[in-house]
Amino acid sequence: MNLRTKRSYSYLEIILPLFLFGYFFTSPGESLMWIFTPLLEFVEPVVPGEIFPYFFTMEMFQRAMISAIIVTIVAGLLGTFLLIRNLALIGDGLAHVSFGGVAIGVVLGATSPLWYALVFSIIASIIIYELQSREILTGDASIAIFLTGMLALGLVALRMNGGGITTDIEGYLFGNLLLIDESDLDLISWICISSILILFIIRSGLLAITVDPLAAAVQGIPVRSIGLLFSVVTAAVVVSMVQVVGALLVTSLLVTPAATAQLVGRSFRTCMIWTQIFGLSSVLLGLYFSAENDTGSGSMIALVAAIIFCLTAIITYIPNLLNYTNSKSFEE
Repeated sequence: MNLRTKRSYSYLEIILPLFLFGYFFTSPGESLMWIFTPLLEFVEPVVPGEIFPYFFTMEMFQRAMISAIIVTIVAGLLGTFLLIRNLALIGDGLAHVSFGGVAIGVVLGATSPLWYALVFSIIASIIIYELQSREILTGDASIAIFLTGMLALGLVALRMNGGGITTDIEGYLFGNLLLIDESDLDLISWICISSILILFIIRSGLLAITVDPLAAAVQGIPVRSIGLLFSVVTAAVVVSMVQVVGALLVTSLLVTPAATAQLVGRSFRTCMIWTQIFGLSSVLLGLYFSAENDTGSGSMIALVAAIIFCLTAIITYIPNLLNYTNSKSFEE
């Protein structure tokens, strides 16, 4: 036990300073590539399939794999909080807002439309939070207005520009990991790493205002500030997910794994762990099946996540159903 602990500590002692150095003095995407690439190449010999192993060897596919993994980790953390706060729809709404930002960026000739999506989503998340907290509109109503309005704005802008729904635009709608270049990986990395740090810092206050916001306010917890910061983090994470699963399928990674985890988890901590397991399983299996069957990565990831939810629900509730049936028979 002592030897194992010492080895783990030595590994962290070496990797963590190097990662922090790379994070602050080079691009975060390069730092993640530097850390994950040896691990991916080490796993590659045992990976099945004809095309899927390329995700572990070629740089273009490695960027896609790393982006999908880090986005899934952050989405799992965020999705657990969103479910217990009854905000499952906000991810879908902000994803449509981000598509509107992407469309405006494409029309204006931006080299990285995700920056436009980030700005639009953050502004929309702040407005939605203010409308809800000031009781001007309910959360569902404000989300629905921004969802339809920004999606319509993006489609109209694309049609008026003359480009319409091109292959690149479809990648933002339904997800296309192969569109992720070095600048996109840097942006996704910044968003994900910053979001993890922010969620770690506000985790206690966020859980307190989620369970009982009135009691949290009485205890002196800055409810409004934490709620506003959480909304901004949600918007940023949604933007990072757009190229992985697409604006129309963001809920598949943001909500479905967390909902599946609630079927088997008995505490907040175990739900967090199960969310990561289900999320990463959905991404890896989705990438495998999409690569081998030449289908869209985003749609396949969403389908696998839904199938995992259905199987988990069946396995979880069949014993309860059988027990209920047996008890009814015994009573009769």
